[in-house]
Amino acid sequence: MSVTQDSNHALPALLGGTPVRKEKIFYGRQWVTEEDVDAVAKVLTGPYLTCGPEVEKLEQKLCSMTGAKYAVAVTNCTSALHLASLTAGLEEGDELITTPLTFMASANCALYCGARPVFADIDPDTYNIDPASIEDHITERTKAVVAVDYTGQAVKLDEIRAICEKHHLILIEDAAHSIGTKYKGQPVGSIADMTCFSFHPVKTVTAGEGGAILTNNEEYYHKLKLLRSHAMESRPEFQIDGPHEGPWVYEQQMLGFNYRMTDIQAALLSSQLQKIDSFIARRKEIVKRYNKVFSAYPEIIIQKEIPESDTSRHLYILRLDLDRLNCTRREFFDAMSAENVQCQIHYVPVYWFPHYQSLGFTKGLCPNAEKVYAGIMSIPLYPRLTDEDVESVITAVTKLITYYRK
Repeated sequence: MSVTQDSNHALPALLGGTPVRKEKIFYGRQWVTEEDVDAVAKVLTGPYLTCGPEVEKLEQKLCSMTGAKYAVAVTNCTSALHLASLTAGLEEGDELITTPLTFMASANCALYCGARPVFADIDPDTYNIDPASIEDHITERTKAVVAVDYTGQAVKLDEIRAICEKHHLILIEDAAHSIGTKYKGQPVGSIADMTCFSFHPVKTVTAGEGGAILTNNEEYYHKLKLLRSHAMESRPEFQIDGPHEGPWVYEQQMLGFNYRMTDIQAALLSSQLQKIDSFIARRKEIVKRYNKVFSAYPEIIIQKEIPESDTSRHLYILRLDLDRLNCTRREFFDAMSAENVQCQIHYVPVYWFPHYQSLGFTKGLCPNAEKVYAGIMSIPLYPRLTDEDVESVITAVTKLITYYRK
């Protein structure tokens, strides 16, 4: 890299200049309050740490918040996607269509069932899965679609649902990023056949770890609950074998899993949900500030949003137009870190990974996704950021854009 230093341009800290801030901040961080601690402490000193009442209370709260009829809390969003795929009936020989610009769990859930993931390309403006590409990849083996609300923006649910209905496919919404988002005024969680949430610490609200599957389908709900806990049934009226010796009898009705959430996690998340509106509002403020500043820089491409999505943004994607800069994405990333603003990349296209290469996937499958990936990084976005923090992020970005500008 060759850059001519201009006396009017601040020298990046990576090259010996002064960082824009003294303490490092990261792209995401949880915000746990005293109320959250008290909620967890109450469970810790109570009779149940797991398999108690807090999980059911949480599930009722998620239903109330989203409008979904049923919720099943689980260990994380990966297990949620696994159970949703099993409930959708995926098995060996089937195909599941998803996006490559996502965490690997969105595709791995097909492999867990013996099925094969198929990657549809993304919309180059919104970075969400392109409905037209979904339709192009449907075969007689396709059974389901996992549509990922990338960064928190809802996918084009009307178009994707119409495609799924036309081809008799099950729509699973990977809403790991989008709790609190609304599509045409309707909360995410109540629209798809099954919706999967994540409660990892960097998400809008957290259970430490944790996830949930929401559905309006009673048959799906009962199967999800069964699969969550070893497919173990202890209620006599739902058992297959008989007669029963006594109330201690339980039976395993299929191959299930231990994907149960603890009461400790449920209590933390229930407390966090009391603050979700303020968390979302603060995230929107920060996104608005970033967009206002960065839209003035032609070296930065702003992620577009569809008007149907009232987005609870999980990630803010800084996409660089590298043709306008005298640096690589890695150099910009390292320079941001030297300014004490630590970024992250979301995500490496899933089919680039060695395991997927071993399954016969090759680079070049989704040109839009690969082009977008080449220039993106996630900059800090979480409600605990102060106005001063936000301005220091902006200063770091604009300092480097100005310095590396062609």
